[in-house]
Amino acid sequence: MNPFLKTSTRIIFSALILSATVGYSQSATTQYHNGMVVCAYPDASQVGLDILKKGGNAVDAAVAVQFALAVTLPEAGNIGGGGFMVFRPAKGLPNTLDFREKAPAAASKNMFLDANGNVVPNMSIATHQASGVPGSVDGMITAHAKYGKLKWADLVQPAVDLARKGFKITPHLAGDLNRNQEAFKKLNPGKTYFLKDAPWQTGDILVQEDLAKTLEQIRDKGRAGFYEGKVAAQLTAEMKSGNGMISAEDLKNYHSVWRKPIIGKYKDYKIITMPPPSSGGIALLQLLHSVENYPLHRWGYNQDSTVQVVVEAERRVYADRSKYLGDPDFFKVPVDSLLRPNYITSRMQNFNWDKATPSNEIKPGSFAGYESDQTTHYSIVDKEGNSVSITTTLNGGFGSKIFVAGAGFLLNNEMDDFSAKAGVPNMFGLTGGTANSIQPGKRMLSSMTPTIVEKDGKLFMVVGTPGGSTIITSVFQTILNVIEFDQDMQQAVNSKRFHHQWLPDEVAIETDATLTDAVKSKLQQKGYKIIVRGASGRVDAILIKNGVLQGGADPRGDDTSMGW
Repeated sequence: MNPFLKTSTRIIFSALILSATVGYSQSATTQYHNGMVVCAYPDASQVGLDILKKGGNAVDAAVAVQFALAVTLPEAGNIGGGGFMVFRPAKGLPNTLDFREKAPAAASKNMFLDANGNVVPNMSIATHQASGVPGSVDGMITAHAKYGKLKWADLVQPAVDLARKGFKITPHLAGDLNRNQEAFKKLNPGKTYFLKDAPWQTGDILVQEDLAKTLEQIRDKGRAGFYEGKVAAQLTAEMKSGNGMISAEDLKNYHSVWRKPIIGKYKDYKIITMPPPSSGGIALLQLLHSVENYPLHRWGYNQDSTVQVVVEAERRVYADRSKYLGDPDFFKVPVDSLLRPNYITSRMQNFNWDKATPSNEIKPGSFAGYESDQTTHYSIVDKEGNSVSITTTLNGGFGSKIFVAGAGFLLNNEMDDFSAKAGVPNMFGLTGGTANSIQPGKRMLSSMTPTIVEKDGKLFMVVGTPGGSTIITSVFQTILNVIEFDQDMQQAVNSKRFHHQWLPDEVAIETDATLTDAVKSKLQQKGYKIIVRGASGRVDAILIKNGVLQGGADPRGDDTSMGW
């Protein structure tokens, strides 16, 4: 029996596309019964759906989508980056996979500082030294080995075909390629990847022959096709050409890690999310617990009281993030203390309805017994009810914008996610300290928040987003939109979002229309600084309601939901 027919309300991601057209308009919620895929590019969604229809499970589809996105979404889809996976089987215990990048063995704490101890501008963003050891390929191989059903080669082949035969580019991708032409030229002397004499146009065919050859190595040789042999030699040669640090030994020594999920409750809902070195899971649960006892449903979506409580919760949680979160293999992360209800309640006690709490008055919290010592997302659900939530990234758009010569893929700039110097913000404005300092072999802290939600023991939602520091708040608000404000999946994804991250002390809204003039006026009178910063995240999510899968594909990009 189809398990979805026995469920009440759920959110699911499986191989399902909402629209196969080139474009990104996404207004109506799509509904399916057998499976769904929601991801950032229509061709990749189609690849995932095809795998599900061939009898593949959610993990099989996730592997195929990951490699397809490495071709069709070069801004963030990748084989040169890393990410996190949350997996909930239809039967059995949930699991999470950490395939985050790692600092090379040659990395050092002060590597991005000059002789005077100041951070060198852009060194952690647009140089060969900006790249951590990639984890995506090992992550997919590890996930497939444990949970996959179909043959490995059959999951990689669709990406090979997309790279070799080419695919039609959307308006978004054309614009992104055009805006980055000068950077590609400057950072890639002697290479012609993504360069074009005339501007890229919607519908142009993008062919990537070198990337196709790299994917063939991965298809035929598995892990050795990337971390050893020809591709590894190309990657290390690229490093040497720009004084990069990744060595052949770094590649051989890289392995993804299965970690115990962070699991918590919000009212009647069970939240299954990612543990450190993702900061997202802990922060998400802290945020949900912080607002749980306030009558958000009565106040309403984006009303002044709702916004004020959410902002004050976000302010305190991001302060905690700056001190306590890092790679648990290197730093004692006080997970239990951070998630203790009494601690979270205490953090909100100095919240004052009459005025904003200045961020310079908010410090990371303290508790007894503690010893101090960035992206794209896709959600998948298969016919059996297995679900996968994966967020993967190169960090900045197109990563470091440096290609591996001959191999055709982009390098990440994840080293910027470390704290180069205590108190100095990274490209997303996030500050950090000792917990996230650079050390050889260490995984950099992340905001990625792939999440699965249950209700009454049944799958309810699969959700996640890219967006740097806004990832956590985008996932948080999307969950609230469904649970508290009775929005369907597409409405919850479409809804305008706002963001506060402690420092800088400002409430960032997407457009002037995110909040009404009356709400903005009330908040400003209380001392809240409100700025317009543009689109926040690109949420891809699945909800199950009355036995039906609802897709939510973010209209801020080319995101597409497909199903059957």
